[in-house]
Amino acid sequence: MGTHVENIGYLAIPSSGSGPGVVVLQEWWGLVPHIESLADRFAEAGYVALAPDLYNGTTTTAPDEAQRLLMTLNIEQTARDLQAAADFLLNHEAVNGGRIGIVGFCMGGQLALLAATVSQSYGAVVDFYGIHPNVTLDFDKLKVPVLGIFGEKDSSVPPDVVQALETNIRNAGGAIETHTYPNANHAFFNDSRPEVYNPTAAKDAWERTLTFLNDRISA
Repeated sequence: MGTHVENIGYLAIPSSGSGPGVVVLQEWWGLVPHIESLADRFAEAGYVALAPDLYNGTTTTAPDEAQRLLMTLNIEQTARDLQAAADFLLNHEAVNGGRIGIVGFCMGGQLALLAATVSQSYGAVVDFYGIHPNVTLDFDKLKVPVLGIFGEKDSSVPPDVVQALETNIRNAGGAIETHTYPNANHAFFNDSRPEVYNPTAAKDAWERTLTFLNDRISA
């Protein structure tokens, strides 16, 4: 369904030809087929979806290499890339509305929160078990609603980290709702990884995500 846009990423447009915009942020593996398929799913749900290529064409299936790519990611440049992604969608003829949503997974979840603190173009954030040790968030600048999706058995984002995120956002006057799925591991939404994929949790999380975005950014 989607197409690759040079120096931008993967763009998927709904069959209707237009819709609200959403940015879809990759896990630490890069812009892999799983993330492209999620952009396609958003398009099927009526969104113009852009998955930016934050690693500039590099992907991996090796955890050690993924860790290296995550740790060497230039966060300041990535913040600019996330603003550029928003600008691309807002200037695209297929996009309706004045603000867009952003959804991120793992590394991308933390970057989705970052995007909303550095750009006023985003109107809603969905953070799937976000984590990145080099990303520091200024919660006072997070002015849009957040949906947090987590797994009970996620050792990378344990319950105390989730609670701290909720506390920090609310203490800064922000709005967040979270849902933690029992017996779900980190990356439980990734259907290309059968060792962690949880179809029951993933189905519910997808429905929650669409409801959250539909209520906040749909034209």
